[in-house]
Amino acid sequence: MRTFSLPVVPRYAEIDQQGVVFNGHYLTWFDEACTGYLDHIGVTYPQLMSAGYDFQVVHSEIDFVASVRWRDEVRVTARCTRVGTTSFTIGFDVSSASAGSEERVAVRGHNVYVVVSTEDWTKRPLPAHLRAALTGPAGD
Repeated sequence: MRTFSLPVVPRYAEIDQQGVVFNGHYLTWFDEACTGYLDHIGVTYPQLMSAGYDFQVVHSEIDFVASVRWRDEVRVTARCTRVGTTSFTIGFDVSSASAGSEERVAVRGHNVYVVVSTEDWTKRPLPAHLRAALTGPAGD
């Protein structure tokens, strides 16, 4: 299974009154990791758009396991976990380490994306090049 890893350092503005990353920021990190993952497997977002395709998040899940705090060293790992006819699912792990501590998974989640036409915004089957990239052989 091919994966992509995005390094993140939580910014002060991403921390809530409880001293941890505010939950909504995980979705932003997931989105950034998805874009990086697609670049990594050879399908860029501008390439999809110019071919008349886009994709939309239709379902998200975030499971909190442990706290992520300001200045922790964080890594968001993305991988494709499912490919359907018009949709695909990207799974995410947010791993975190504070100074002097072991890295641990702090958050798990996934997004389900549906491919749509940029012309009328209705769903479409995955284009062949996206399907091939998402289902391609592991090589990482």
